Amino acid sequence: MSAVFTNLGVFWSGFQITLILTFLSSALALALGTVLAAMRVSPLPILRAAGTAYVGTVRNVPAVVVFFFILFGLPQVGIHLSFMTSAVTALSVYYAAFFCEAVRSGINAVQVGQAEAARAVGLTFGASLRLIILPQAFRSAIPPLINVFIALTKTSAIASAFGVAELLNVMQRLANSESHAVVPVLITTGVLYLAITIPAGLVAHRIERKVAIAR
Repeated sequence: MSAVFTNLGVFWSGFQITLILTFLSSALALALGTVLAAMRVSPLPILRAAGTAYVGTVRNVPAVVVFFFILFGLPQVGIHLSFMTSAVTALSVYYAAFFCEAVRSGINAVQVGQAEAARAVGLTFGASLRLIILPQAFRSAIPPLINVFIALTKTSAIASAFGVAELLNVMQRLANSESHAVVPVLITTGVLYLAITIPAGLVAHRIERKVAIAR
């Protein structure tokens, strides 16, 4: 364990990068996913088709393909991003499709009468979605949203292959330099990932209970 204590600063640095990468990507992916969910329930066929095509395409390719496309494809058309920005972009673009489906499941859980009442009082589709449907949809979608967040947290480890010094990258470097302490390094890395995912699950459970009571 001496190798772990000696490198606590390195672990902390990697943990901070993972937190930044995870929360920034989650926020952007949720925003884009919400827009996609709105497109998928839109009364306009072209928007529904575009949203469906995006989700169907992205969800059926490996995340690493999206990472490679962002990192090596964009420079071919003159777009050059830093490794960190590329990782955030790749995670956001990929997980927007999964956040979209989580939000859409929440929208589908809202009673049809809510939308009909909104139309009856003269609200447009956008206004009824923003003011009535989405606030209720997010409450219903909390469990699947947290599940997507946890999956994104674990997928963020792919960023280590592209030079981002997050937890997995730190683990790989320490495992190479401290070969006599591979097991403690692996355990510490796992514990730090759990420090993100377990609280997220507990928060989801607590919010879900509060929402259930409110109903």
